[in-house]
Amino acid sequence: MQATTTEGTSILTRRYKFAASHRLHAACLSAQDNTKIFGKCNNPNGHGHNYHVYISVRGRVDSDVGRVTDIGALDRIVTETIVNRFDHRDLNLDPAFSDRTTTGENVVRLIWALLAEKLPGNILDKVGLVETRDNYFEYSGR
Repeated sequence: MQATTTEGTSILTRRYKFAASHRLHAACLSAQDNTKIFGKCNNPNGHGHNYHVYISVRGRVDSDVGRVTDIGALDRIVTETIVNRFDHRDLNLDPAFSDRTTTGENVVRLIWALLAEKLPGNILDKVGLVETRDNYFEYSGR
């Protein structure tokens, strides 16, 4: 039996957390320029954040079960793909950052790319990343 869907689309957003360290440093810049651009975040010893990641998926609500997606499956995919990869790690040592700076903009774009290939049916709508009280990054690859 095929499930029917209601009209329009709905968005579900789930929050996940991981703690990670990094150093903002661009290899193409001089030490002086890195310090000027990134300030204390260019400390050679790095620094850490307790990141909050918001994953939003969009789709039609399945009228049989009343939801956009299987939340348990979404949680498993995000945990395996994002949380387990980054939690209590140095982001600068992640191979995906070998050629780019670990800015919030780049972290949120990487999270999008990693999840877009794992989530079924093009349901990924938006990724949000809270790095600090004052820094929030958002990306939608649509």
